[in-house]
Amino acid sequence: MKPTGSHGLLALDWQSGNRSVLVDHELSGLIIGLTLQTPPEDVYRALLESTAFGTRKIIETFNESGVPVREFIAAGGLIKNRVLMQLYSDVLHMPISIIDSEQGPALGSAIHAAVAAEAYQDVQQASDHMGQLREHVYVPDPAASAIYDRLYADYVTLHDYFARLLRPRRQ
Repeated sequence: MKPTGSHGLLALDWQSGNRSVLVDHELSGLIIGLTLQTPPEDVYRALLESTAFGTRKIIETFNESGVPVREFIAAGGLIKNRVLMQLYSDVLHMPISIIDSEQGPALGSAIHAAVAAEAYQDVQQASDHMGQLREHVYVPDPAASAIYDRLYADYVTLHDYFARLLRPRRQ
């Protein structure tokens, strides 16, 4: 695998719009830095990075709005991608814990059903008994995080520029 940040690409993760910070489902994604020689694995890596950058933007927006994000817990199919999970940890500067279940959505449903059936007083108590968490499975690599900080600054510039550039045209 190539070193962090060496592929020279930067992407915006708006392939399905931006439904969080900008709340505009019509925005479209982009990738800059492509050449005819860009290998597909570099494009894939840039797209993975863009989703991590988008997540960091969401977390920063929560924090700036007085809703502190203190931990990051991952669930679902993406936890099977170790490269992606490490990348998220590096970009977010946060350890990532993962649920210890192959069937996260089913477990969540079972937890809520147990509360509805009055087997537990509340969701917190049910999840404490029924769910398991593997804490800090992924921890940030300081060297990779420093590189991602520079790329993230460029991502934010693109994010803000294209949000302002494209949004007025759609109103």
